[in-house]
Amino acid sequence: MVMKASLQLKMGQSLTMTPQLQQAIRLLQLSTLDLQQEIQQALDSNPMLETPEEDELEGRDSDRESNSQQEEPDHLSAAENDHADTSWDEPEAPADWSQENDTQDTIPDDLPVDTAWDDIYQSAPASAARNDDDNDSDFESRNHAAETLRDHLEWQLNLTPLNDRDSAIAHALMDAVDDRGYLTSSLDEIHSGLMDEADEDPVEMDEVEAVLHRLQYFDPPGVFARDLQECLLIQLNQLPPDTPWLAQARLVITHYIGLLGNRDYAQLLRRSRLKEDQLRDVLTVITSLNPHPGDSLDRAEPDYVIPDVIVRKHNGRWRVELNPEIAPRIRVNASYASLIRRADSSADNTYLRDQLQEAKWFIKSLQSRNETLLKVATRIVEHQQGFLDQGEEAMKPLILSDIAQAVEMHESTISRVTTQKYMHTPRGIFELKYFFSSHVSTDEGGECSSTAIRAMIKKLVAAETPKKPLSDSKIATMLGEQGIQVARRTVAKYREAMHIPPSNERKRLV
Repeated sequence: MVMKASLQLKMGQSLTMTPQLQQAIRLLQLSTLDLQQEIQQALDSNPMLETPEEDELEGRDSDRESNSQQEEPDHLSAAENDHADTSWDEPEAPADWSQENDTQDTIPDDLPVDTAWDDIYQSAPASAARNDDDNDSDFESRNHAAETLRDHLEWQLNLTPLNDRDSAIAHALMDAVDDRGYLTSSLDEIHSGLMDEADEDPVEMDEVEAVLHRLQYFDPPGVFARDLQECLLIQLNQLPPDTPWLAQARLVITHYIGLLGNRDYAQLLRRSRLKEDQLRDVLTVITSLNPHPGDSLDRAEPDYVIPDVIVRKHNGRWRVELNPEIAPRIRVNASYASLIRRADSSADNTYLRDQLQEAKWFIKSLQSRNETLLKVATRIVEHQQGFLDQGEEAMKPLILSDIAQAVEMHESTISRVTTQKYMHTPRGIFELKYFFSSHVSTDEGGECSSTAIRAMIKKLVAAETPKKPLSDSKIATMLGEQGIQVARRTVAKYREAMHIPPSNERKRLV
């Protein structure tokens, strides 16, 4: 069979993502901190972009207060002119550079929830910038590395007078301490590691135990313990001798810690020969101890969250606005833009043209990002007003497709907008994805959000009798009486997600 070459002409359509669209999508999915880094990189790499000076910002803020009806920048869309006084300034380019504004999605005027566009692109107040110098004195405390348990123990060891032999034993013991403050190796293993066949005077086990006993007085109390029982006894021994019920607490920990762990209070009362009110006082002393002494040192670096959207109630209506601190002000540099000459194809002029075009697209992408974020947040607040007014029990079921249909966008876009974006509300700061949840059908034919069910479970557990906590089956039955049909395993799943222990571990002696 002979293959024959031929030419054919076909027509077809394909979707191609332009670099500008790719940039807009990338900015849309960035978190607030990542966006600030992206803007700073753009300012460093593109000479056409700049931020206004501080005195200029102060002047504009005062002008805005004195004249709320001032003329809007030419590059804003119609919807933006109606709702915003923005600071993403773009000066007029030369006449040959005037271009038709790109069409942008507009926000519907008739929304059940008020939407504020005032100052949505505004940076932090100038007063905050002026206070930066005042905070320099706190630079060391804000930027030093967090102290670890090992650092804390080393500091105390350096202040403890020990000879070289005991110091070597102390370091060997310290190497075996985990983050909780417990020894992870037995004394036999530590002693074997210190043995040297060539040593004429080998380390004895008594020496290891003596050094361990000395280290067990280090801070935090209970450190260098080999098990929970020893950890609690170390802490009890460091309490003042006149502490009420101290002897009885030692008795319970020494002989009946197993019964205490199983919460078998009936056997504990019988064997310890304590009365119920006495055992309650003893348990108060025991529960004041720390079973994980190493956790008392906060080693985790603080994780700060900057909300992207602020929600507050104004005149009986929930008002949604973008956080003015999520991004610095940015605009096109008028001086560089004026250097572009008409019909000049030189390398310098071409470079300026390209940078100006990139600057315009970057500003438009930022505007598009904030407009989309505000539209999505507005619809979420509109749907979840019950949560804002009443709390988690009033949370309604919500999925991505519901918001996607409301704002006429694809679900993937809504997913990008709601990832790592946070909303500040009177009830706290929540990620936008927090407001989305599955649903369970009710007896009346309605739907109940899984978030609301978790809140109900938490409320039932908080109101239960400590002596007889509610089992998962009982909680499922009580929810069914309220018209919410959930299985026992579903209750268990929600309970574990909220880190609520099972009923046998919640049992308390009252």
